[in-house]
Amino acid sequence: MAAACLPLPALAGTLRIATFDTDLSRKGPGLLLRDILKGEDEDISAVIDVIATVRPDILHLMGIDHDLHGHALFALQEALRRAGVDFPHAFTARPNAGLATGLDMDGNGKLGEARDAQGYGRFTGDGGMAVLSRYPLGEVRDFTDFLWADLPGAIPPRLGAGPFPSTQAFAAQRLSSVNHWDVQVMTPDGPLHVLAFNATTPIYDGDEDRNGRRNHDEIAFWARYLDGDLPWSAPKAPVVITGKANLDPFDGEGLHKAIASLLADPRLQDPEPRSKGAAQAATPGHQGDPALDTADFKDPFPGNLRLDYVLPSADLTITGAGTHWPAGTDTMRHHLVWVDITFP
Repeated sequence: MAAACLPLPALAGTLRIATFDTDLSRKGPGLLLRDILKGEDEDISAVIDVIATVRPDILHLMGIDHDLHGHALFALQEALRRAGVDFPHAFTARPNAGLATGLDMDGNGKLGEARDAQGYGRFTGDGGMAVLSRYPLGEVRDFTDFLWADLPGAIPPRLGAGPFPSTQAFAAQRLSSVNHWDVQVMTPDGPLHVLAFNATTPIYDGDEDRNGRRNHDEIAFWARYLDGDLPWSAPKAPVVITGKANLDPFDGEGLHKAIASLLADPRLQDPEPRSKGAAQAATPGHQGDPALDTADFKDPFPGNLRLDYVLPSADLTITGAGTHWPAGTDTMRHHLVWVDITFP
């Protein structure tokens, strides 16, 4: 039964694109590198096994601690190579997670806490991202320092409605809680723009709805980018949006219209990746199709949710899709999502 849930290798001429929140972040800088090099950590081994099973051509990883020279990422690439999955090309950059602001960003009267960073983080680089590829990378646009206040149509926190602090703090607040990137991959069939991000969770705030509104706008950023409404020109198709929106279209907390709007955008396609594991672990009372869930949380709240997405542009042909969540398994909080595409 478990074998029936595993994805078949991608067919010749097909690109397999995957996104995976690994949850491998550690409590301090350098610890992830240490654990990868020791080769004894069960969580790291499990992540490597999943990637080796799915064998994507392009992989957007999240929950990977960033260091200045990319040592942890390189060590992971080497571990994957030993497991038979070679990604010779990679991009990573410092995330906003853990990046100090020097300001009281959450308005609790204290400085230097994880919530006072540009994105929640215990240290600079906490829970960063990377894009790994079998194919060379072209131009990269890094939007990580883009200010929240500069997003057209932004919905800022309700100032004065809760602990969110001064207008000075909001003016310094970047939109990305981790990163927003446009990474061009030079595939055999032509360039593909991988629009990668990892949005904040829309909870853990007060009446100001700081996290809920930031999550909304982190997702809305992509529509503005595709519209050409930002300081950068819109990417030439094809594109694929990948990452953790941290928002389910129906269940859990947050402004559901943000992800619902992205899923309904006619420039994109929702391949609706399914898994038997998610269907089997359905949370009672949820409205969404449980087979589409990608994250395994405690029932009844928040329960299992669809938080992770791979959304190809409408000009690409989808030949397969799934979530690596075999029936009867519950060892991971987030599960790898993959989509197979071909160029027109």
